[in-house]
Amino acid sequence: MNTFRMQIIYACLLMILSFSCNASNNNITSPEAPKRTIIQNYKDMVLAFCIADAYHDDKFAAIDAGSSVSALEEWTYYDLEESTKEIQNLVDIYLSRNYFNPLVEAEIKGVKFDFLKCLDLYHSKDLNKLAKRMVEYPHETYKSSLHNYYRDLNRNK
Repeated sequence: MNTFRMQIIYACLLMILSFSCNASNNNITSPEAPKRTIIQNYKDMVLAFCIADAYHDDKFAAIDAGSSVSALEEWTYYDLEESTKEIQNLVDIYLSRNYFNPLVEAEIKGVKFDFLKCLDLYHSKDLNKLAKRMVEYPHETYKSSLHNYYRDLNRNK
């Protein structure tokens, strides 16, 4: 009888825990980018830029991806002047690739696989090299960089 009560109590606790874990995921109301490293945000920004460029004819997709680029710029410290041209060149190279597939083309005419090209760019050695060149403090987060900025500001007084 005592073992049965313990099983019921454990079952109830597991249910409560599962509900609380699930509820916490549903209450996220702001981007998680400030918690990620600056180099990860840089790469995410390049992916969003690629998607905005690839889908410029789709007004809503381009606006959404472009807005994401702007938001990610706020959480990323990098060489803005040099990086802008480099990003555009890299995106142009990847979007100009020909991923023609005759099996798909037979069913859907004009498929360019632009999203796949952007994913290939995102996972490429080219983007890794660019990110390492452009991001001065790759392993810091936006929050840690902000903290360090104010810490250093106070040291100079």
